[in-house]
Amino acid sequence: MVGKVRVGVFGAAGYAGLDLVEILLAHPEVQMVFATSSTFAGEFVPNSELRYVTPEEAVIESADVVFLALPHGASAPVAQRALDKGIRVVDLSADLRLDTPESYEKWYGTKHAYPDLLEAPYGLPEINRDNLRNVEAIAVPGCYPTTTLLGLFPLLSVEALAPDAPIIVDAKSGVSGAGRVPSAKTHFVEVYGNLVPYNTGRRHRHVGEIEQEMDKLSRLRGTLIFTPHLVPTSRGLMASIYVTLNHSITSDRVYSLYTNLYADEPLVKVLPLGTEASFRDAVLSNHCAISVNPVGERYVHVTSVTDNLRKGAASQAVQCFNLMYGFEETMSLL
Repeated sequence: MVGKVRVGVFGAAGYAGLDLVEILLAHPEVQMVFATSSTFAGEFVPNSELRYVTPEEAVIESADVVFLALPHGASAPVAQRALDKGIRVVDLSADLRLDTPESYEKWYGTKHAYPDLLEAPYGLPEINRDNLRNVEAIAVPGCYPTTTLLGLFPLLSVEALAPDAPIIVDAKSGVSGAGRVPSAKTHFVEVYGNLVPYNTGRRHRHVGEIEQEMDKLSRLRGTLIFTPHLVPTSRGLMASIYVTLNHSITSDRVYSLYTNLYADEPLVKVLPLGTEASFRDAVLSNHCAISVNPVGERYVHVTSVTDNLRKGAASQAVQCFNLMYGFEETMSLL
C-alpha cells in the first residue's frame, strides 16, 4: 500500500472510542480522516485537529478501513455499507462475533439484519492470529470473553479440563464497561462503596460468545458458570477462573503449560508462580496479565486481568488492524 491507511472511527467519543482514537493517532501507518459522535459533533477530537462529525456527516468513502465502536444493532448496518463500498471493517460491537444468526437472536433478543456479516473471523489474535491476516472484516471480542478465553486457552488447547465439572468464572469489571451514557445502575452514588453481581450463572450475553470459542478449542470441558460483577473503579477487568483437571495432567504442570504457550506473546504476561494478578497489572496497558495457582492435584485457580477498554476493546482492535494490514502486530501498542 502506498501512503498511510486512511481510518474512520464511528462511536469515537465513547469510552472505548476515546482510547481507540488515542492509539490510532499515535500509529505511524494511520491517517485518521473522521471520527463520529452525535453528542459532541463540532467539538475537537482530543489531541488532534479533527472535529467530531455526526455519523450521517461522515464520508465513509474517504476511509480505507472503519473502526466501529458502536452498540450492537447499530454497528451491522454501517459494517455492511462499508463492505459494500470495498472499505474494510474492524467491529468492536457484538454484531459480527457470533457464528450464526440463531445464536445472535438467542443472546441479543433480535434477529440479525445482515447475517452474512457473521462470517467475519473472531479477532482474538493469540488464539486466531492466522485467520486475521489480509481479511475484509474482523469481529473484535468482548472484554469478558477476551479475559476469560486468554485465561483458559492453555488448558483448552491440551484438553485438560474435566468434562463432568463446571468451569466457574467469577468476573469483575470497572464501571466504564457499561459505556459512557449514565444510568441508574452506573451512577456514582449507586456504584461507590458497593459490589454488584448481575446476569449471574448463564444469563450474561457473553456466555454464548465464550462458549462458542471454547467449543472450537476443546471437545472436553464442563459447563460454564459465569457471574460478572460491577466494581467501583473506572476501568479494569478480572476473571477469577476455577477449573477441575482431567487425568491427562496434574496441577503442578499447569504453570509451565502457560509460560510455554505464552512465551512469545508480547501482549500476554504470565506472572511468577505465587504472584496474584491484580487490576494494577493491566489497567492503562494493552496486555493481559495472568496468574496461575494449583490447588491440590486436580484443581487450578487462574486469574486473568485486562484493561476492559484496552485489551478488552480498543488496543485489541488495533492489534487486529495491524494483522489485517500486515503491520508489526504490536505497532502503536508497546
